[in-house]
Amino acid sequence: MSSDRLTYTVDEAADRLGISRSLAYELVRLGELPCIRLGRRILIPRQAVHDLVEEPLGAQG
Repeated sequence: MSSDRLTYTVDEAADRLGISRSLAYELVRLGELPCIRLGRRILIPRQAVHDLVEEPLGAQG
């Protein structure tokens, strides 16, 4: 996989986050993992994965 890609599939994002595929789809469904929908295809911006790790959901600031 090329490191210059701007998006991941849900499966790729799940792998990078260390979560299950079903949890990744659930997070997308809940709007907690930002996505881009192109027709039936769901893509996760690389920056969204990075941001989720840097600032986890529910983090107290």
